[in-house]
Amino acid sequence: MSSFDRIEKKVTLRAPLSRVWRAISNAEEFGRWFGVQLDGAFAVGKSLRGKFDAGLKEEAILAYQKKLGLPPSKVKMPDEDMVFCTVERIEPEHYFSFRWIPYGIDAEIDPKGEPTTLVEFRLEKVAEGTSLTIVESGFERVPAHRRERAFRMNDGGWAGQAENIKKYVEST
Repeated sequence: MSSFDRIEKKVTLRAPLSRVWRAISNAEEFGRWFGVQLDGAFAVGKSLRGKFDAGLKEEAILAYQKKLGLPPSKVKMPDEDMVFCTVERIEPEHYFSFRWIPYGIDAEIDPKGEPTTLVEFRLEKVAEGTSLTIVESGFERVPAHRRERAFRMNDGGWAGQAENIKKYVEST
């Protein structure tokens, strides 16, 4: 197993567990903090398409790749018919998971043959509110030529998304 296989982010949210659960498991709410419009509700086994709210800022992405020491790679918005994610498991107010193509804006991906990673959200009630752990794993299946880039770009992405959900649930 490479050192680029598993991302884990943990954040404490000053919000009740039920509120955090709704922000994660309701596709419309998920989209608000994640920045994507999904084409339906989350259900086990269901694949959803999604459209990102903001356009790509390719220059900023290339600069971030350079900052990380990665070779620059072109990016592109996913095709409208590309699956954003496929829901794996839903355990109310505890666990939610889906599979997706990691760093799906990489112009080098082949959506029809690209392996997926598993994204998991685990919730736990704590004195301060809710502890949320986000894990993405399975990068060892990503083609070697883009594995480190997918891992490192998603690592930064999940750090940003942890902040996004924190702001979202603590202000709504």
